[in-house]
Amino acid sequence: MLNPALTQAQMTCSLRADVTRLWTLNISAFRDSSPRWFQRIFGGFRLYQMLPGDSGGAGFYQVVPGCISMLGALFFVPQLSSDQVGPGFHVVLGNEACDIDSMVSALAYAYFLSKTAPGEMLVLPLLNIRQSELRLRSDSVFLLRQAALSLDLLVFRDQLDLRALQRAGRLRLTLVDHNVLPSSDSDLEEAVAEVIDHHHLEREPSPTCPVTAETVGSCATLVTERIIQRAPEILDLQLAHLLYAAIVVDCVDMSPAAGKVTPKDSQYAAALENLFPALPPRGALFQELHRAKLDVSGLNTEEMLLKDMKAVSGSLNLSVSVLYISLQEFLQREDLEAELSGFCQKYGYDLLLLMTIFFTESKEPIRELAVFSHSTTCREQVSQYLEQAQSPALNLSPLSSPHSHISAYHQGNSLASRKKLLPIMKDFLTTWDGYGFPGDRKDELSQVPPTPMNSLVEGSPLDNGLPRITSQALEEKFSQMVNRTDL
Repeated sequence: MLNPALTQAQMTCSLRADVTRLWTLNISAFRDSSPRWFQRIFGGFRLYQMLPGDSGGAGFYQVVPGCISMLGALFFVPQLSSDQVGPGFHVVLGNEACDIDSMVSALAYAYFLSKTAPGEMLVLPLLNIRQSELRLRSDSVFLLRQAALSLDLLVFRDQLDLRALQRAGRLRLTLVDHNVLPSSDSDLEEAVAEVIDHHHLEREPSPTCPVTAETVGSCATLVTERIIQRAPEILDLQLAHLLYAAIVVDCVDMSPAAGKVTPKDSQYAAALENLFPALPPRGALFQELHRAKLDVSGLNTEEMLLKDMKAVSGSLNLSVSVLYISLQEFLQREDLEAELSGFCQKYGYDLLLLMTIFFTESKEPIRELAVFSHSTTCREQVSQYLEQAQSPALNLSPLSSPHSHISAYHQGNSLASRKKLLPIMKDFLTTWDGYGFPGDRKDELSQVPPTPMNSLVEGSPLDNGLPRITSQALEEKFSQMVNRTDL
């Protein structure tokens, strides 16, 4: 970390020295040591280092030939201001759950753009979670390691200040696996230039933002279609492995009984199988990733809720977490109500929806649902709305709950996943907001002090302050990449 007592001129000299040291690194050795597609995504770009200008200056960029553009964005974006000039960044952003489908879609489509849309903008896949939260995505970590993709090459939402790039007029966003930004990111809306998604379309049509929206089982299916139709030559076994895994997982091993797979999913899964016979066997791949996803050993209640969570907001802040254990087992956790209350206060939620899922031997899903809130009005009204929902009908049957603030249900419609539940909750919030707050709900929630929300909560900004990284840490990161030959 730079000494704050240093003068700006001294800081400039120090940073220039750091850049000079980086020049001595043989970055081309990193690119050439392995042909893996994700290394190649950054191989042809220049790294722009932004250094402070001389006293009274506006700053300048130092070009480091042959370096990896991703790291220039990662470590130097915090210094940007709107009057500075530099390269544009085309960021491919998945949704805030950052499951396998969202992660792979971002990585693969960024690679596609880097190979088919060359230009001055630097293409960057960005995982829409904090770096510390990757460990909670056990199936994603398993897949990345299985495909020999180093976790060190990933860039996370808390490592890149999108707002600084937006203020500088240097941001272009492509959304994958979601089609609208949460309210916390509404100020980035002008940067959205393209959307590829398989969820219910909520985005308003715009001539400046082409949208590919089709309710297939996996967003990776749509990305695979784009690659095969427009640039099949960029596919290799590693990229195909990631895309194939995302399709197989989201479509529950392509089982019609699960209600996820569509003819297009089957078409492009088969296409990948035909192009790359060395892909892992479909059933074995699904089982390995499924076991990894269900592994919640060692996770506390907060981590289980964060593992696979999405949020919606209006006058109420709601989260929907998918839990990979039975509801009965979850409800027996020690001090559960206190932990759920603490979670709500820590992250600013009024109500939690808990969806549990496990599968029969024939891969049919068994689903249960729980509603938690200390507000009786919130809990009862959400529960009643879900019980009466028709698009789709959830077919809820009440279950006994040992907790006074948790309503529990067996979900008869096992095909209604969170993807189907979220639009129901958004409709509920629209109805709720239209009719205003019942009086006792105001009184109940007024007893809970306002608390900050984290990056996963819709309606709350991410922390714009990025981690301080020393020049030694930056050099070490480069060195690790240069010397790694067995990713």
